[in-house]
Amino acid sequence: MPRKAAQLSEADKHSADGGAIAVDRALFVLSVFREGDGALGLAELAQRSGLYKSTLLRLLASLEHARMVQRHADGRYGLGPEIARLNAVYAASFSLEQVVMPALRELVRVTNESAAFHVEQGEHRLCLYRVDSPQPVRDHIRAGDLLPRNRGAGGRVLRAFAGARGEVYQKIRDEGVIALIGDRSPDIAGVSAPVFGPDGALRGALTLTCPTPRFSDGFREQVLDAARQLTAALGGTFPAVKPATSGKAPPLDD
Repeated sequence: MPRKAAQLSEADKHSADGGAIAVDRALFVLSVFREGDGALGLAELAQRSGLYKSTLLRLLASLEHARMVQRHADGRYGLGPEIARLNAVYAASFSLEQVVMPALRELVRVTNESAAFHVEQGEHRLCLYRVDSPQPVRDHIRAGDLLPRNRGAGGRVLRAFAGARGEVYQKIRDEGVIALIGDRSPDIAGVSAPVFGPDGALRGALTLTCPTPRFSDGFREQVLDAARQLTAALGGTFPAVKPATSGKAPPLDD
């Protein structure tokens, strides 16, 4: 009889309900390759996946046949050319708008406030996408508007992950989100978090804005959760963050 593992492997912990175990395991083997990996030996693949080497060899044989991995002359394994082909197909069909807009609509639905996605544009930030709050009193920024890069929560996030120095920017990098009241306009509060792509590069800032009297501390966690989900939808990994030390940002500098 086949030997049973004393505990679930990492691959089995990530299996799909109702899915095919062998497929789940094979896909998990692909996922253990990390940025910077060239090729990995069987022992390293076994350690990362938690699978027996005998099981791994069978999975790797199928993945090699599908050209999703390739076996090097030294016996180690690397990702294969089929991965590059699929990436090219995905990149050609990918539309940032199709991913970002649903995330903005959902954030507006749960908060009832306005949401936008900002990217750097020279010395400014561009409101690339925007979904308005259904409430009549709101800020009236539109998609396509240029805003200050050194004012407002979205601008501060973009500067933070461009390497800006200062206590507030370090706080943004540490906590992954910033809430500011009256930074761009005295009557507007903003909450923003970064969004990352598959290469770890910053893709933009996800920002919620509202009139100052409607600001809620709960917006911080909602925006942070939305940024994590959008990062995942873009194929990226959101970095680990520290718990917020307080609801107030440090003194702002230019």
